[in-house]
Amino acid sequence: MIITCPHCEKQHNIDEKRIPPNVKMARCQGCGQQFPLEINKPVEPPAATKPATAPAAPVPSPPSAAAPTPAASKTTRRIGVSLSKGGVGKTTTSVNLAAGLALAGKKVLLVDTDTQGQSSFMLGVKAKGGLTELVTEELSPQEAIVEARPNLWILSGGKSLAGLKRLIDRKDYGGELTLAQALSAIEKDYDYVVVDTSPGWDPLTVNVLFYVNELLIPVSLEVMSIQGFGEFLKSIASIQKYRKEVQLQYILPTFRDMRIKKGSEFLEQLEKIYGEKVCAPIRYNVRLSEAPAYGQTIYEFAPGSNGAQDYRDLIRKVTGEPNLFT
Repeated sequence: MIITCPHCEKQHNIDEKRIPPNVKMARCQGCGQQFPLEINKPVEPPAATKPATAPAAPVPSPPSAAAPTPAASKTTRRIGVSLSKGGVGKTTTSVNLAAGLALAGKKVLLVDTDTQGQSSFMLGVKAKGGLTELVTEELSPQEAIVEARPNLWILSGGKSLAGLKRLIDRKDYGGELTLAQALSAIEKDYDYVVVDTSPGWDPLTVNVLFYVNELLIPVSLEVMSIQGFGEFLKSIASIQKYRKEVQLQYILPTFRDMRIKKGSEFLEQLEKIYGEKVCAPIRYNVRLSEAPAYGQTIYEFAPGSNGAQDYRDLIRKVTGEPNLFT
């Protein structure tokens, strides 16, 4: 079949049978731009109409036993913690969201897609591999995934993700599904998969948005973060053209400082526009910045702090269980 790049009009002759299922994007080998992959299947001729015949006498159906009720299938919730703006508390939120869910008795996999690999550092975990090695099959899931706490496992990020991004970028089609293909095979073992993303917009961030169904966006209550939030919503909309399953579910105001009047104004605007999607804010708390130095979550380092209380509120909202931790 022949597909044509809408950007440079270069034609590509590809074997339709080699295209993986559910692939929606292709990359032009000429200009390098991605574009929607649309396969026009031939229209089959209508089936010949049989001549009408007199209806046969109805055959009574034998009494059938009631169909067994299928067992409820476990659905893993996939939550991406993302915003292209840096310094808004994405990793702090990812780690403490995952750890809080684990404390609530949920089985959680934390996936770090940031080349800085700070999620592992914050949990005091040293892994011999992680997400890159899982995707490239250099390590098995049992080797790549490390148990960080009871009920909490982590797929570490780090500098090796730069190579994974290049691997994704070199794929002519289906690159956006690389992460989903790797994680879908193992997610059934968990109640939640929480994905921490890096600042900016790159092939791995696009992969995250083609995998998760729920987005939690931390927004610090200052003007540059609010501006970055608006730009990120446009990027999400561009992904939703091809994958409607990914939805903005939670907006988490961070670095709430009652002394700053403008922050209160930003919070009021967010609540007015987005209503219940806006979570109770995370107050500025020095304990949140101190805990990573000890490889501890906020619940371990300062369980009575404002930071711990605020993240417990977030866990209650995400789970829909208001009586947790009481």
